[in-house]
Parts: sequence; structure tokens; C-alpha cells
Amino acid sequence: MRQAQPKMRPFQSERENFRSGADTPRKFLERCLEDFARLEPEIGAFTFVDIDGARRSADESSARWSKGRPFSAIDGMPAGIKDIIDTDDMPTEQGSVLYNGNRPLFGAASSTALRLAGAVILGKTVTTEFASMEPRGTRNPWDLNRTPGGSSSGSAAAVSGGMISGAMGTQVVGSIIRPAGFCGVYGYKPSLGGINRGGSLDMLSQSCSGILAASLADSWVMAREIVARVGGDPGYVGIIGPMDPPAAVRPKRLALLQTAGWPILDPSAREALDTVLASLAQAGIEIVTRSDWAELEEVEQASTEMLALTTKINAWEWRWPLNAFMERDASAISQSARDRFTIGLAMTQEDYAAAIARRAEIRKIYARLAAGCDGLVSVTAPGAAPLGLTSTGNPIFVVPGSMLGVPVVTLPLLQSEGLPLGLQLIGFEGEDATLFAIAAELENILS
Repeated sequence: MRQAQPKMRPFQSERENFRSGADTPRKFLERCLEDFARLEPEIGAFTFVDIDGARRSADESSARWSKGRPFSAIDGMPAGIKDIIDTDDMPTEQGSVLYNGNRPLFGAASSTALRLAGAVILGKTVTTEFASMEPRGTRNPWDLNRTPGGSSSGSAAAVSGGMISGAMGTQVVGSIIRPAGFCGVYGYKPSLGGINRGGSLDMLSQSCSGILAASLADSWVMAREIVARVGGDPGYVGIIGPMDPPAAVRPKRLALLQTAGWPILDPSAREALDTVLASLAQAGIEIVTRSDWAELEEVEQASTEMLALTTKINAWEWRWPLNAFMERDASAISQSARDRFTIGLAMTQEDYAAAIARRAEIRKIYARLAAGCDGLVSVTAPGAAPLGLTSTGNPIFVVPGSMLGVPVVTLPLLQSEGLPLGLQLIGFEGEDATLFAIAAELENILS
């Protein structure tokens, strides 16, 4: 059953109304709660909600805005937290029956930072099992018969449905960018280490915390306010740049990254992408492809390895805690998780060493592109969200950004079969602010 187009609720555009008193965070929250009451029973985006607590937080935020003393630029923002990220006042259940009713003693770095910044936490959003492959029933707001993508399924669906303005997500393969594309919202996967992952079951070497939001501005500001308080992962400075969204900058040259998924790209998605590329070229931006540039062709060739290489690396790194989970209750673990565990058990330390060495080599190959282009563009999936809720969709187009450890932004500017598909913009390590400046310009050109 296809729904009417959901209405997202951008937050940053409301700040002047909060300052002037024309609107308040409490009134804004109530509009979100109207969408929650209407859509959540069918979508199932949340595992836990605290409406009374959210209203109290919104009232406190309204009082701060009325006095001209908000905690931050996201003070009063209705937000959700992916349910692999610990919260000290809500359960964290990891999408697994093994964690039913689990109440952490402490909040994760990111959820604590959101509280300190004054965000209004409505609840915990659905994740696939352990933020991996096994879906947990959330439906796509655009078509209830289709997946919202994974693993940040609840975060994407809740933002798409107007229930919140922003949500925490995580990504190790494509778990922010793909659901953002399927649900027609903005997704931001930072450079590796960009947001502190402390307190999240998100410990793989390609894992990254990020944002799904109702606007590009919301994505940047939410991330920056978190990092300003808790930094990046240990050993990483974290996202740097202005606290306000970077001003739009027109790129001179963008590269089309076809990836190994190009042969299966849906014709309607291909047509939509071609239209976008033509518009960018008409605006004076040079678009180059693998046939134009030998260094890009080398990256395209490497892209054929990326999904298999990522799968191998993740399988080894999941040996723990999957071994502990299996020992506790193997029957509570999905078949997909057991299969991943089996792959990891069959690997040797030398196998893993070879895999991460190859990943490092491919990252160096990719980094050379920075000398010849400002960023890369692609799609977020082969087409519209697949029918059914047993799969989260094909990650072939989004795995490069994860494996390369670079920042990625997706803009809800494409459609396939009349349903959302994201325009993926991929940058270079540590150049997150530059990527947002380019994304803002592309949105100006294409909107």
C-alpha cells in the first residue's frame, strides 16, 4: 500500500521563529507528534518512545529560547537515537532478543552530547539485528510494502515521516546512506572517526556514526554540535569546520563513480541520474567518467572487490562478540549472523592481515583522485527500495564510501519508479566541510 508523500520537518529553518517567539520547540514537537500518531502504528520506526519526557525537554528548550539562551543550534530539535547506541534513560536492545529490556548504566558519547546540546530525544529507533543484515520490521513511509533499508531503518523512516528532524545512525557497509536514499531523507556518513562511537555496539574498523535528517543543514549542525562536545573516535580529531552549515561552493569537476553495481542499475534510475548529470554540466561543472580518466578507471576496477573485501573484514572483526552471543543462546541469533560467524571462523589472522592491507592500498589509489576532481557522484542503490521486508536492499553502490573511510552525503534528489533514490556525493578523507559546501551548491542547482 503506497502512502502519500511524507512531509519531513527541517529544524534549522525554525530557529529564527524560536528567537522571535513566533514558534517554540514545544509547538514544533507537537506537530511532529501528530505525524508520529498518524504514521508510527503502520511504519514501526521506534523500539521505545518517551513522549512525556520529550514534552518536558521541549518545554525546557522553549524557556531557554524565550530568554535568548539556547544551549546550541539544535536546542529543541526532535531527535531519535539508533538502538545500538546506549542511552541511560531508555533501553538499548541492539535489535536482538538477547538484549530485551537491557538498560545501560550510562549514555553513549553521542547520545550524551545530544542531551547537553538541548536536543529533544523522542526515543530509540529500530535497527537491524546488531546493526547488520537481519531486518526488524520497519516499513518504508513511501510504500508500506517496501523496505526502508538498513541498518538505520527506524532513523530513516522516522525522519521521512516527519516524526523527528534528525536521528543518529551508524554505517559499516551502507547503513546510513542506503536507507536515507530509500526514504527520501538526507544522510551523512562522516570521515572515519568523525563522531565519537563510545557506548555504541559499533566497533568494526569501518564503522562510523552519522546522521539522518530532514535537511542538509540539520545534518551538518547536528553532527557538529555532537562533535563539539565529545569529539571524534580516540585517535581522531573528529569533524572540523564551522558550526553553521558551510556556504555553498560550486565544484569545477566531479567524477561519476559507476561502481560494480552499474550493470544492474534500473533504467528509471539511470535516466534520473543522467538528467542530473546533464543539469550539472549545463551549470558549468565538468563531469568525468572512467573512460576519460585513467586514475578513475583504477578506482572503478577496485570497486569490484569492495563488497567482498568488506564482508571478509567484517566477518573477522565480528568473531567477538558473536562467539559470546552464540555461547549464550545460539537459537537467538539470526541465520545471517551465524553465516557471518562461520566465515570469520574459517579465516586466519593472515587472511585478515591481507584484507586490511588491500583495503589500505585501495584507499591510497582513491586518495589520488583528489588532485583531479572535487568529489564523486553516484546513486545510493540500483533502484527504488525493494518490495518486502526480508531484505534491506543491495549495498553495492554504497560500500565504497564505507570501505574508503571518506565522507559521504546523500541528497533526496532522484527517483526510481516514482519512489525516492538518493544522489550520493563522495568526498575525501577529512574534507567533510568541503563536501557539504559542494552538496549545498548541487542542491541549489538541482532543486
